[in-house]
Amino acid sequence: MNTKEMRAKSPEELNKEMLDLRRAQFSMRMQVATQQMTKTTELGRVKREIAQIKTILTQKAKAQ
Repeated sequence: MNTKEMRAKSPEELNKEMLDLRRAQFSMRMQVATQQMTKTTELGRVKREIAQIKTILTQKAKAQ
């Protein structure tokens, strides 16, 4: 999901998306720990998306 799509969503939708990403991140961390994951770059992508969502949520909160 790109930044424009994230900015168009409501804070509730962003929180739901962040929760889904955090669950995926936890699952990926467990896969890395047990050496089952081969694409470790996915972990970085998810981490970056979580950070983007947090930034957008903060910006929306300050705008109100």
